[in-house]
Amino acid sequence: MIILRSILFNLVFYANLIVQMIVLTPIYFILPRKKAWFVPKNWVRSNHWLLEKIVGTTFEIEGLENIPEGPYIFAPKHQSFWDAYALLPWLDDPFYILKRELTWIPLFGWYIIKQRMVPVNRAARGKAMTDVMERTKNEMATGRQLIIYPEGTRRPPGAPPEYKYGIARLYRDLKVPVVPVAMHPGLFWPRRKFLRFPGHFKVRVLPPVEAGMDPDAFLKKLVEVTEAASDELLVETVKANPQLPLPPTAKQRLRELGQAS
Repeated sequence: MIILRSILFNLVFYANLIVQMIVLTPIYFILPRKKAWFVPKNWVRSNHWLLEKIVGTTFEIEGLENIPEGPYIFAPKHQSFWDAYALLPWLDDPFYILKRELTWIPLFGWYIIKQRMVPVNRAARGKAMTDVMERTKNEMATGRQLIIYPEGTRRPPGAPPEYKYGIARLYRDLKVPVVPVAMHPGLFWPRRKFLRFPGHFKVRVLPPVEAGMDPDAFLKKLVEVTEAASDELLVETVKANPQLPLPPTAKQRLRELGQAS
């Protein structure tokens, strides 16, 4: 049944994306930029409903009171395609720094451009990167929230942390709080796999790390608080969902945590 439900969900997921993008495109491009967020956020909510009804996967968010007003950097763990979009409805006016090739995709790229995402040429150096930072500062100055994945790429649940120093540079230059987020959607929506597993998990929004720290001290604190919460949630999630097939990284981390306790 898991295989059948996973196939059905994947088919409906992409059909939902295509249909909503086509049907709601006139509304999206007529509305002012910020109000147009209604369209992608509605798509996200519909995906949560589909995941629950077809696969049986649900989630809850803890710590929404920790999200500050105004500009900040939103720094979630990144394990799955799920966390690339799933929290958008709870953010006021977010944006990403993303590879410029995404803006070349017909229709999807137009959506990105309208929301003033910041495209970057990953091979660029010097002035090009300076321009990216300048555009990012301009967006933050209007009160927007920058979504950054501190480890840069999707990591399997329980994998050793590999935080990139780039978020410390952004923290230093943008001078805004950073909101860490711990979660384990990768146990239910594994990276590079089509299977989707039923169960329930938590997303934990942690208290913000306020602006003004030394970048090295900031990065150390970000890793410590995020990984501590991540370990707690890993244990909680596995206990609450004993049916889950665990990746080797999660099994290894659980053994380490068991030895530590």
